[in-house]
Amino acid sequence: MKALVTYADIPRSTFYDMAKKFDLPDPDADLKAEIQAIYDEHEGRYGYRRIRDELANRGQKVNHKKVQRIMKALGLKCIVRMKKYKSYKGTVGKIADNILDRNFKAEAPNEKWVTDITEFKLFGEKLYLSPVLDLFNGEIITYTIGSRPTYSLVSEMLEKALKRLPEDHQLLMHSDQGWHYQMKQYHHSLKARGIVQSMSRKGNCHDNSVMENYFGIMKSEFLYLKEFESIEHFKEELEKYMNYYNTKRIKAKLKLSPVQYRTQFTQAA
Repeated sequence: MKALVTYADIPRSTFYDMAKKFDLPDPDADLKAEIQAIYDEHEGRYGYRRIRDELANRGQKVNHKKVQRIMKALGLKCIVRMKKYKSYKGTVGKIADNILDRNFKAEAPNEKWVTDITEFKLFGEKLYLSPVLDLFNGEIITYTIGSRPTYSLVSEMLEKALKRLPEDHQLLMHSDQGWHYQMKQYHHSLKARGIVQSMSRKGNCHDNSVMENYFGIMKSEFLYLKEFESIEHFKEELEKYMNYYNTKRIKAKLKLSPVQYRTQFTQAA
C-alpha cells in the first residue's frame, strides 16, 4: 500500500478514499479486528488510550489518534462515571495529623497505603466495602465487605492487609477521619507493626482523592456495568473484578496493570 501511495504521488487520505470507492481491501482490517477484540475482552471499559497501550504491550505501536479514529468508525465507546459512605461522627478517639499531605507518589511497594469505606445499595439492602490501596501502583492489597459498617469491617481488612506487609517496612497508612480509624484498637494495631498513621483534614475529600477515584472507577466499570442476580452473586463478581483490576486492567499512568508494574519493579530491584 505504501509503495502504491508513493508511486501515485498522492496524499494517503486521498488514496484510501479512492480505495474505498474501488472496493479495495481495507488496510486496517487486522488492526480493527484486534481493537474490537481488546474492547470486547475488557467489556467496554477501555478507551482509546488504554487500547493503544494494550496494542503496544502486544508489540504494535499505533498512534492514539488512529486508535481513536478506528474506535469511532466501529462505534466503540468507553462505558464509564452511589454515594460515598460518610463515616465521620465527630471526635470519638485519636485524630492523626495529615502526614500524607496529598503526596500520593510512592517510590516502592508498601510505602504508602490508603483506605476508606464506600456504600452500595442492592436489592433493597446496603453493603459496605472497605479496601486498602497501595499508592505505588494502585493495587488493591485486600478488602472486606459487609452488611453493616461496624468496626470489624475495618479491623478484618487491616488484619488481612498486614499479612501482606513485610516485616522490614516504612509504611504510612492514610484514611479520612471516619470513626473506625479513630478507634484505639485501630491505632494500636498500626503502632504494633510500626506503621505511621495519617488522616485527611476534616471534610476534605481531596486529601484522599486516590481512594475516591478508585471508588468512581470501580462503580462505573463494575457496579453500573453488570447485572446481579443476588447479593452473593454480586460478591462473587466483585472478587472477579478486583482480580481483573489488579492483574489485567492497564493503569494509564503505568501503561501496565498494577501487578505487572509491581512485578517489573521487583525484578529490576
